[in-house]
Amino acid sequence: MPIILLLALAILLVVLLGPQWWVRHVLERHGVERPDLPGTGGELARHLLDVAGLHGVKVELTGDGDHYDPEEPAVRLLPQHHDGRSVAAVAVAAHEVSHAVQHANGERAFAIRFDLVRKLVWVDRIASGLLLLAPLILILVRAPFLFGLQILAGLVLLTTRVAVHVATLPVELDASFGKALPVLEPIGRYLSAADMPAPAPSCEPRLSHMWRRR
Repeated sequence: MPIILLLALAILLVVLLGPQWWVRHVLERHGVERPDLPGTGGELARHLLDVAGLHGVKVELTGDGDHYDPEEPAVRLLPQHHDGRSVAAVAVAAHEVSHAVQHANGERAFAIRFDLVRKLVWVDRIASGLLLLAPLILILVRAPFLFGLQILAGLVLLTTRVAVHVATLPVELDASFGKALPVLEPIGRYLSAADMPAPAPSCEPRLSHMWRRR
């Protein structure tokens, strides 16, 4: 039974950490400095926020991962994306600004996502604690049943995290493909045609609809 639980844990960790690893790999691949780009990721974020009329949203450096904080409100970028001139910096800045636009538009899906992700903090802590302490409990108490119960509880909590991320995936897709991608080419031409996945001749009409507060 413990072997089955450990196997299930390994599969769950692959499902949970695999996408994060892939995103990190893609960002590193496109994180090469590009002197030909007209500005840094931080400058682009400020520009897009101003275009959207979100002058009160700050752009800040962070060491805690790129994110938009609706409580401040602030778009926070890692140093390589805030100060860097790269395709990755442009993409990340536009994505996080898109979350600010979702928030300003009062989009319910964004509000639900923010609430769920905030509640996930304690879920992650409990799950990590259970999984890290399980081997120690097995050694000290010598109770395989208790060990299996801890592993099972940790798996359930991690599964909850996966379910939340899957449920909120449409919010992320909208930020990247529904809002960020269509505005990158027409606004300031931060990326060249070669950097874009496809021509976007119809992006301009969508700009006022997507990026102005309702």
